[in-house]
Amino acid sequence: MNVPRDTKVTDRAARAGEEGDLSGSRAAPGVGRAISTVPGRWGAVDSPGLYRDASVDVRTRRGPFVPPLLGDVRVSANSKEAESEAGTAGPGVTTVLVVDDVPASRYALGAVLRRAGHRVVLAASAGEALSEIEALLREGRLPDVALVDVGLPDMSGYDLCRRLKQAPPTAALPVVHFSAAAHDSVDRCRGLDAGGEAYLTVPAEPEEIAAVVRAAARGARHRSDVQTRVGRLSRLAEAVLDVQSAGCVRELVDVAAADAADLSGAPAAAFVLGEEGGIHWGRSPRRVLAAHPGPDTHESMAGLINRLMAGRIGVHTTTVPWSLWPTGFLGAAPRGADAYEALGGARPCGARTDARDGTSDGGPELPRPGDEVLLALARTREDHAPVCLATVGPAEDRADDLGRLAHATARVAERLLMYEKERHVALTLQHSFLPSELPRLPGTEVVVRYEPASRQAKIGGDFYAALPTPTGVLTGIGDVAGHSLDAATVMVELRHALRAYCVEDPDPGRLATRLDRMLQRYHPDVTATMCLAHVELPSARVRIANAGHIPPLVVQDTGRAAYVRASGPLLGLGLDRPPPVETRLTTGDRLLMVTDGLIETRGVDLAVSMEQLRLAAAATPPGVGALCDTLMECFGHERDDDIALLALRLTQPPADG
Repeated sequence: MNVPRDTKVTDRAARAGEEGDLSGSRAAPGVGRAISTVPGRWGAVDSPGLYRDASVDVRTRRGPFVPPLLGDVRVSANSKEAESEAGTAGPGVTTVLVVDDVPASRYALGAVLRRAGHRVVLAASAGEALSEIEALLREGRLPDVALVDVGLPDMSGYDLCRRLKQAPPTAALPVVHFSAAAHDSVDRCRGLDAGGEAYLTVPAEPEEIAAVVRAAARGARHRSDVQTRVGRLSRLAEAVLDVQSAGCVRELVDVAAADAADLSGAPAAAFVLGEEGGIHWGRSPRRVLAAHPGPDTHESMAGLINRLMAGRIGVHTTTVPWSLWPTGFLGAAPRGADAYEALGGARPCGARTDARDGTSDGGPELPRPGDEVLLALARTREDHAPVCLATVGPAEDRADDLGRLAHATARVAERLLMYEKERHVALTLQHSFLPSELPRLPGTEVVVRYEPASRQAKIGGDFYAALPTPTGVLTGIGDVAGHSLDAATVMVELRHALRAYCVEDPDPGRLATRLDRMLQRYHPDVTATMCLAHVELPSARVRIANAGHIPPLVVQDTGRAAYVRASGPLLGLGLDRPPPVETRLTTGDRLLMVTDGLIETRGVDLAVSMEQLRLAAAATPPGVGALCDTLMECFGHERDDDIALLALRLTQPPADG
């Protein structure tokens, strides 16, 4: 604090500064012996004074003034008692850092603030203030307000404020500058431009000082609350995006449990009730390991969720005593060293163990017998299965966010459960109509391979057929556009129509035309690709009609492979079709037909993929089984579409040798 050179300090005040005592004065609680509680002794009688409840008598030749520097005495004889009293402040008490190089002024400010109910931390310089803040940061806390004198000996109060505001850990700390000498508007502007929240001119009444501190703390709390809420909303938005990205119910419950644990800071679990009382569940990595819940526990959990959501739709939050919670889903509650062993054996840095009872602090939040389990349940419609998110701990500040996450999870679960049901029906339908084994076809060997898409992908409409005809063998392969139960249904109709039409006329060209008309009449919005090949025996003459499909590949036993140049428009468009293409097979030739799911890759030209298939097929070992298996090994991993292959070879030489 700036002090005029002509300041005169009374002998009693000087002795008070040197000895830390005021003779005949009663020490004020929390400020040591340097400050008395005798009122009206700060400044002259005709001055409003700086602090009217102190007894230090300080005068200057210009009149009343604030206490000057009384020596490098930071803490009085009772400083430990003062610090002890300050340390006992409750969690709701505001902590004020007072930075002033004048001991009497510093302690007087502390007395005023303590009597106003604040916890006070004193510093005599900018360096000491930074050290105090660093110590508090190590404890995971900060002062709520900093009162900073602008005239500090080692660094101006303005520079100290700038330094605090530039450091991310202390940028939100509100700073109130004060001065007894720098009163001009220029000084106040400097304080505000440095980042300070307010500028206090002293002398000032205790009520004004307390009011300024309250206002600064209130504004800081408001900003902190807003930032905290923004952070929580940001995490909630990220969690909603996570659950919306889930590709299956198994992934959904795992993601929802992890996000619920992130929002609540405690172990969490997620539950989705499926068809016929089945339950899908997952738990977060942030949990205490416990025995895996058994079938009876699953039934208990499903029954609990159904009871809580009976007759309800929307979001419902409630709590369940930990003692009534089904075991295994959130883990047990080991204490002390056992808790850390259950979490992987590593003790968190700084965690202490009480030798008397084995308990620990500083570790993760663990459920205990007295805890409650917070449940956030949601259901979009009464006929839909409910969703439940569960976590351990107090519910006041978590219920709303968990409820919103549960509602988003229920929306996604509704879609995924519907998809899984549809997928199951479609796969059942598709498999029921795709032959489990091919009919006996004299003169030929035919092998097929079929692989549904990966579980996360939608079901396709791929199909294949190998049918005997009066003059030989008809093979076909195709794919209905779309990925749905409708596509699988149309696939079944096409395959049945092909079987029926083939009885009357096995010519591939006429079959393609009839199938095209069938689609136009009964499914005008559906298109399909198909390739048909009729192999006449014993001549080995092959007639091929292609409707927008990958053409057949003829693989010779000499290590060469070439596509048959057969093309045509898709089925369902009603366009004119070219005549079938003819070729002949020789002994050892293999005719290969595939769907695009085997080779189609997003971002890669289909012609490039077809060339890769041709080269791979040419290098396969002899035999149709080896051909199909090798190609499945090369191309058939984690595909987003169904895969079908059909390979045919002659078992007898052609009639013309």
